[in-house]
Amino acid sequence: MQRNSILCPKCGLLISLSEQTCPYCGLRSPGARWRRLAVFRLLADPALMVKTVIGVNIGFFVLSLLMDLPTAGLTANPLRLLSPSDRSLFVLGATGAIPIDGYQRWWTLVSAGYLHGGLLHIFFNMAALRQLSAVVIREFGIRRMFAIYTLGGVAGFGVSYLAGVGLTIGASAGVCGLVGAILFFGKSRGGAYGTALYKQVGMWMVIMFVFGFLVPGINNWGHAGGIAAGALLGYLLGYNERKRETAFARTLASLCLAATAVILAWAVLTSFYYRLI
Repeated sequence: MQRNSILCPKCGLLISLSEQTCPYCGLRSPGARWRRLAVFRLLADPALMVKTVIGVNIGFFVLSLLMDLPTAGLTANPLRLLSPSDRSLFVLGATGAIPIDGYQRWWTLVSAGYLHGGLLHIFFNMAALRQLSAVVIREFGIRRMFAIYTLGGVAGFGVSYLAGVGLTIGASAGVCGLVGAILFFGKSRGGAYGTALYKQVGMWMVIMFVFGFLVPGINNWGHAGGIAAGALLGYLLGYNERKRETAFARTLASLCLAATAVILAWAVLTSFYYRLI
């Protein structure tokens, strides 16, 4: 059966496949075949985007464990259960002063956000990502959310690199970018909803930093950098109630998606090379 309607790749509303321009958002050639490729659908489908990001994180976690066979992170310590080795994390794209200063692996500022040091590490980060991304998507839209998440992670790892952190990983820098955007939104919007959101996420942030100072191995520099970058990006890109999504925001999100895809593919390819030598 031939399909005569599609969801617009930009605004996500139902339109005729024969439309030359989307009547809702003005996108030209919304039915073009290249626009219907899965990679372009990600920036038009919030649920698909979040599921894909979580799926890629899980995929890289499994790959990091497979690279450590036959031990594969087995330990009697439940806090270190299924923990990949530093070598596996390094070759897959962990970032910090060691990879950047020693090997000029600047691209790891992106790839490190998709690596995790253990089962609990990835579980809590993905749970936070799922919850916070829903709020940011609702208030900023899917494209601005992905740009904030990606660039918040890069900024967080950049700050931790400048602070001299040797080796670091985790989605928490990007997740903290979402935290920063929510804090900006809540403070800027005000009212009962904005104030409640600001206080709720602010309290969560305080608890996170206290926990980070009490538990060794947590990258507080990365968290702080991510929050600061997320708040700044929230200000610059704006949110739905006060600023419509601009062409710049759409282009920025597309560049973030393309760069992430290329860098992660490169991380996988080079990891097999390092595995063989």
